[in-house]
Amino acid sequence: MPNRLASSQSPYLLQHAHNPVDWFPWGPEALRKAEVENKPILVSIGYSACHWCHVMERESFEDQITADLMNEHFVCIKIDREERPDIDNIYMDAVQAMGLQGGWPLNVFLMPNQKPFYGGTYFPNLKWKQLLANIADAFAKHEDQLAESAEGFGRSLSRKETEKYGIEAGESMLEADEMVEIATKLSSQFDPEWGGMNRIPKFPMPAIWNFALDFADLSKNDSWKEKVFFTLKKIGMGGIYDHLRGGFARYSVDGEWFAPHFEKMGYDNGQLLELYAKAYQASQDSFFLEKVKETIQWVKAEMLQEEGGFYAAQDADSEGVEGKFYTWTYAELQSLIGDEMPWFAKLYNLKPQGNWEEGVNILFQTKEYAQLAAEFGMNEQELISKLDVLKNRLLEVRNHRIFPGKDDKVLVGWNAMLDAGLIQAYFATGDPEMLDLALDNLEFIRKKLITDGVLKRSYKNGEAYTPAFLEDYAALIRALLFAFEASGKSSYLDLATKLTETCLSDFFDESDGFFYFNNPHSEKLIANKKELFDNVIPASNSVMARNLHRLSLLTYEEKYGEIARKMLGGMKDLIAKEPGFLCNWANLYLEMLVPTAEIAIVGKGAQTLSMELRNTLFSNSVLAWSEAATKTVPILSGKTADSEGNALIYVCFDRACRKPVSTVTEALSQLPYLA
Repeated sequence: MPNRLASSQSPYLLQHAHNPVDWFPWGPEALRKAEVENKPILVSIGYSACHWCHVMERESFEDQITADLMNEHFVCIKIDREERPDIDNIYMDAVQAMGLQGGWPLNVFLMPNQKPFYGGTYFPNLKWKQLLANIADAFAKHEDQLAESAEGFGRSLSRKETEKYGIEAGESMLEADEMVEIATKLSSQFDPEWGGMNRIPKFPMPAIWNFALDFADLSKNDSWKEKVFFTLKKIGMGGIYDHLRGGFARYSVDGEWFAPHFEKMGYDNGQLLELYAKAYQASQDSFFLEKVKETIQWVKAEMLQEEGGFYAAQDADSEGVEGKFYTWTYAELQSLIGDEMPWFAKLYNLKPQGNWEEGVNILFQTKEYAQLAAEFGMNEQELISKLDVLKNRLLEVRNHRIFPGKDDKVLVGWNAMLDAGLIQAYFATGDPEMLDLALDNLEFIRKKLITDGVLKRSYKNGEAYTPAFLEDYAALIRALLFAFEASGKSSYLDLATKLTETCLSDFFDESDGFFYFNNPHSEKLIANKKELFDNVIPASNSVMARNLHRLSLLTYEEKYGEIARKMLGGMKDLIAKEPGFLCNWANLYLEMLVPTAEIAIVGKGAQTLSMELRNTLFSNSVLAWSEAATKTVPILSGKTADSEGNALIYVCFDRACRKPVSTVTEALSQLPYLA
């Protein structure tokens, strides 16, 4: 018999709908039951693509004896962290404050008033049952002591992050020497052998490499560019990349990008798409273009729903086995590839006994195409042509396997990250299909996820639900600014401005100058958190600060720039100390230091010039264009074409413009760089 999760939209909650555990979704019913019956609350948080979440469900939540223990002594609440990242943030912080390792599944025990007193991540079933029994006994005999402990954690959670880290918003002097020190400190943490950061497991961390690439570009530093290209080559050659279909897995469990956790997340792929497109613009290396094109093919083939939304994620598991969909026995490959097997096996490090567990192979590129082609008496293009044929053949076979599970809800923030990636790919390639895919998605969001002027986070089965968080607003505003630059349509800028005003009215904390992650007015939680540190997704505050900076330059609305400068001023000392966790903030520092170019193009041929400029210029500028004089966008107002109506390019700083020019080369010569 199904439990209360059966009416959920979330694929993750639906995976637990037939557990014998009497699960509740998060909401008033469960919280009231805990208070009325004076029972501790068990909050269990995960997501549908999480391997260890599936394992714990099979071992513990499907086990009747375990379920009986849970049902008798606890009010059990299941949460999809992707639908409710605000609650996940609170209880993840709590577990870490307890001195425990965070991760998913996250299992936290709360007093009936929602304040936490103990938690952890994955527990094998025997240990889980022992823990449940011990906590039930402790609550029965020592409720007052647990309550006292929970009060302490509750006080810790309710402290503002700005107070905790000694952050005070306010404008601060920006210095080129300090920026160089920040970059130097960051580069000391790079892995010189395998790329990425010098730690295991390895996450791609796009915000770090975006900053590194922009720093390299603005400081005219080729050695820094090579550091970025080296890392992106290693990631793109690794097992973390799906060599047959495109798209990147979430992380690799080793230090060589070899064996991934095979789940593919929308947020990773949107950010990496943008990063690889920028790397292609900076290098013209066809390897980066290959990753861009293949990843977009994956998005179109496997992640695009019929209304224009992008699904959230694909699981690591299929048929209950992690990575089964993506791996091959040597014999399978030999039967499909035949005479080409010698070079193919060398390219992907394939072994007859398998290069991974259970005798299977992960495709793991160990040599660059040119090097391997020379070794086997081919030119590079010949090898790539043969490889494309073989990849298509293997993909056709793989497509007949049982696919991994799919998290088929649509999340606004993650869709917006994919949109930004697609538009950057359009700037890099000029392919209008990439832009159309992004603009169609933004139209879907506008129509389906903004209801009565309120942005929702999630969408499934024709229903938008859960009010959006700052992550969603910030990512969507950013994507809309990309769309405005690409399309020239002021409606995108107007919507970005409107959403920004909503953030200022609903999320902004005037007492410290930063934004809450959740809207404190929409639901009362035990804490209202602020996301300040950049991680696998940049902090929503850093994304918002960069949005405000760009918006102030496009709209001439000074209050946006003032808030952004004060936010950066508050974070400046931390950026200098810990740049590895604040790279999106470091990027804002870089943009304000250099400073950001305000580029306006007006007249016949403006669109062509804008594309030519964007194809070359990928860092530290805002751009607006119009084929005719206009007053609808402040940055374009007062700008005119030449005497024959042909487009002129205006490069401006702080609203003061250099001499208008007619070619991209002349415009680029007017841009500053980091000396």
